[in-house]
Amino acid sequence: MKRLVLLGLVMGFGFMATAQSTHNLKQDLPEHKAIDKVMVGIEPAKASSVVTNQEINTPLPPSKNVNVVNIIDIGTSANAYSYGYGGGQKSIVWAVPELNMVTNFHRMGGVLDPGGYSGDLGYDLSVDGGLNWENMIEMYIAENNAGGEYYTDAARYPNHGVWNPEGNTDINNAWMSYFAPNLDGSNSTDSWGGYSYGAVNMGDPSIRTKNLQSTASPYYQYIPDGFEITKNGNVYVLDVNQDWSSGSVVYQGSLILNRGEWNDGEEDFIFSQELLDAPVAEATTRPAHTQIAFAEDGQTGYISFLGDNETVDVISGAPGYYPIIMKTTDGGDSWTDPQGIQLGGPNGLSGIVNELLSDEQIAELYEEPLPARDEIPYTTAFDHNISVDANGNLHIGVVVGVVGSDDYSIVSASYLFAAYDIYTTDGGTTWHAIKLGNINQFRGSWPSDYTEDNRIQTTLSPDRNTVFVSWLDTDLDDAEDNGRPNIFIRGVRPNAWGTADLTCSDGADAPTNVTMFSVGMWQSTFFVAAQMSFYDGNAYTIPMTYQPIPTDVDPGVAVQYKYITDFKFTEADFCIVGTQEIALATQMEVSQNFPNPFSKETNVSVSLKQGSDLNLSVYNITGQKVLDKNYGYRPAGSPITMTISGDELPTGVYFYTVEAGSQKVTRKMIVQ
Repeated sequence: MKRLVLLGLVMGFGFMATAQSTHNLKQDLPEHKAIDKVMVGIEPAKASSVVTNQEINTPLPPSKNVNVVNIIDIGTSANAYSYGYGGGQKSIVWAVPELNMVTNFHRMGGVLDPGGYSGDLGYDLSVDGGLNWENMIEMYIAENNAGGEYYTDAARYPNHGVWNPEGNTDINNAWMSYFAPNLDGSNSTDSWGGYSYGAVNMGDPSIRTKNLQSTASPYYQYIPDGFEITKNGNVYVLDVNQDWSSGSVVYQGSLILNRGEWNDGEEDFIFSQELLDAPVAEATTRPAHTQIAFAEDGQTGYISFLGDNETVDVISGAPGYYPIIMKTTDGGDSWTDPQGIQLGGPNGLSGIVNELLSDEQIAELYEEPLPARDEIPYTTAFDHNISVDANGNLHIGVVVGVVGSDDYSIVSASYLFAAYDIYTTDGGTTWHAIKLGNINQFRGSWPSDYTEDNRIQTTLSPDRNTVFVSWLDTDLDDAEDNGRPNIFIRGVRPNAWGTADLTCSDGADAPTNVTMFSVGMWQSTFFVAAQMSFYDGNAYTIPMTYQPIPTDVDPGVAVQYKYITDFKFTEADFCIVGTQEIALATQMEVSQNFPNPFSKETNVSVSLKQGSDLNLSVYNITGQKVLDKNYGYRPAGSPITMTISGDELPTGVYFYTVEAGSQKVTRKMIVQ
């Protein structure tokens, strides 16, 4: 067991926490900091109604003549708090390709469980690749009522996964491992501190176990983020060791690694605990987010957490977050010391330093004199996800942007930050970064101070040679936050020299909008992607769920989970894209149509920053394309005016899409 390092002993250099940035950002740029998760999510135990798509003020088409996904209802829950909090997405959806199995794990309640208690746990199960489901299989019941408002074993924010032994094709030999924090109050009065965990037989859920464990110094249990289960029957659950007994967080400078090993006699995973030293700079309080993942062999594994542990260079006096990596090659018996990945500066990642921002975007961010590219300080956002590929190399799906005017903040101006796959090809000695797509909106906010960021996640192909990275973004031009998102995704097949085959949209270098023109359009809040995809010989199907909640609805209201049945990438969707070939993020500027609303005609102004073929498409509210104009190749420079006639358009709401190269901009217009 590694020695516990107290936060008070961390060698934090004061100048790093208080340094004044030497870069001169322009005024009034939006920026965000990590959420201070004070006593996360002690929400109402009961809820009276369920949020459905019909309650959201955006009319959406049931079907259309474009390539859209089919979305079905699966389970329900008493509230939205199963799927994470403040970017703390959990291991909720799990796929087992060998069994054609998908599971969606959650708390109980909602319309499918009348009177159900939010502290109970259950899951939805498909054994035909997600087409048909058995929903609301209850397997954990809270029963320890100490006389207060909550049962002390009421489960919250669960993680889960399915252990399918090597070579097994019988569902009766597969076991689910679940792991959730509970409200036993051992780490804070009437609040957190306990763990609820156990195993469930996938063929017969009546065969199950339930274990409870309370906080006991020096282990201060809270809400685990990281979860992994390997083919050899080991489960790994990662928590941040933080003492809440005083009413505020006191980070202990370490991570809690909960490790379970399968025991045939007990038909359960037997857990032990270990503390891993993970000091961070004093100004950051604690790691922002923790993840753990293993290779196919169950021996090579990585822990990643976002923070600042003072192991990388501070660029231009502006400290930010970065991935901090620990590695094991013996199944978790020993781990390397935590080491940060340098994002910016002369020794930074080329895919970030040279590709995140165009020259025009740098001028958009900074006052004169403009900084050199290696003088720009970069930071990750505050959540991430990781996977280990077929060669035992780590992939980190994370959002990257520029450090804001405050230390440890991120500039969140539209399309000035981006989704990345940061990966190694030599076991962690060197690192590369592949830009996957610029992002419009950063954080969505709901009542009761509930927030969610881009929720970036990674999914492996069954052979582990391809990594799919997905995230949320509200791509509406008039959006003020990330509360009305679509799901965006790209597939990545990296090469050792820092280039990659990426999924490309119609041959262009751009992420795919999964939910565009589906019933999930602008409603895909709190989505989760499975850790593994399916593959049928040509197409990769990525299991994804979400729970639609408008931003004016409290997350304490009961929710309906949605499953995307058929989102696929084929082999033909991949094209070769090098880091030097990635298109500029702001390739064009598109105005809102004017006038709007209109009856006779309206105009859209487009300015190109690079010469490109230009196209305008108009869709009605049912998703049918009613107008398509190809303007051919247009050079950069002077604005181009596109005129849309209302003479042949009935009164109603329409969407127009302007496409130039890899860029697509969609906006809403009204004919009256």
